[in-house]
Amino acid sequence: MAAKSNQIRVGILGASGYTGAELVRLLVRHPQAGIALMTADRHAGKSMAAVFPHLAGHGLPDLIQIDQARWDAVDMVFCCLPHGATQEIIAGLPERLKVVDLSADFRLADVDVYAEWYGHPHLAPELQREAVYGLTELKRAQVREARLVANPGCYPVAAQLPLVPLIEAGGISPDDIIIDAKSGVTGAGRAAEEANLYAEVSEGVHAYGVARHRHMPEIEQGLGQAAGRPVTVNFTPHLTPMNRGILATIYVRLADGADAGDLRAALDGRYRDEPFVHLVPEGTAPATRHVRGSNHCLIGVFADRIKGRAIVISVIDNLVKGAAGQAVQNMNVMFGLDETQGLEADPLFP
Repeated sequence: MAAKSNQIRVGILGASGYTGAELVRLLVRHPQAGIALMTADRHAGKSMAAVFPHLAGHGLPDLIQIDQARWDAVDMVFCCLPHGATQEIIAGLPERLKVVDLSADFRLADVDVYAEWYGHPHLAPELQREAVYGLTELKRAQVREARLVANPGCYPVAAQLPLVPLIEAGGISPDDIIIDAKSGVTGAGRAAEEANLYAEVSEGVHAYGVARHRHMPEIEQGLGQAAGRPVTVNFTPHLTPMNRGILATIYVRLADGADAGDLRAALDGRYRDEPFVHLVPEGTAPATRHVRGSNHCLIGVFADRIKGRAIVISVIDNLVKGAAGQAVQNMNVMFGLDETQGLEADPLFP
């Protein structure tokens, strides 16, 4: 529902995309946040119910153009605009506003690396120095003090949550990591594109961005920070005929003397008290249907039959823990709220 006087007043820029709609779905049940404005250039002037009928009945403000937004009406902004469109817009916002950016525009700390992978210079390098990478479980203290949080990409969430603790614990070699990841079609966004048509996606699975996907440097940035030196990984994403979800099957080489039990122990020690990241029972393979609609990440560990290797499986909902849910989690931390507020829903199964 619309913001009340005692709530955090939230603006959502780009509310007519999948992540914007998912933010609305989560925030209308948030006890301490309310939606004060929403923008959507293509659908400006429409009600949210006209664009997303499943969100009717919440008394939401109508969608407007960004240049119509009154920034004095909000306390914080979620930015769900396309990559490359966000840097200048955020640079023009009042400095008092807290911002969670769900694009890739502030995820890469090195602006030269950003230019290499995204094909144009960074347009707000001074803001990049201020931005905090918002994978909450790994950067909670920094997120708590941040004004601008770069929400992580969906594949990097699924990869870093299991791998960073294993690298930090010394259980695996950072130099031999293979990430085979599958995503639902919503990961490609809501824009009409031939590659995302039903007949192009259904009844098949295909790899894309092979050896050149833009989430690759983001994953390597996080793993490199954990290792204390540059890390290069093999990462190949695949599109699968489902609406939402990411499954990452990760092949790792064990450190000398380590076994799969040591990896389980490291992950259990890191995440035992976390509300959203869970190690599944030994021998259980987590599936995307186990996290659908939730902010949870499930991780399983298996000994490989190849000596000295292990297989780690990680699953998330790409629209929740991989986007909108992670963003709400970051907002909660930034405002000193209970981290789980608005995110308590269990996965929808079957």
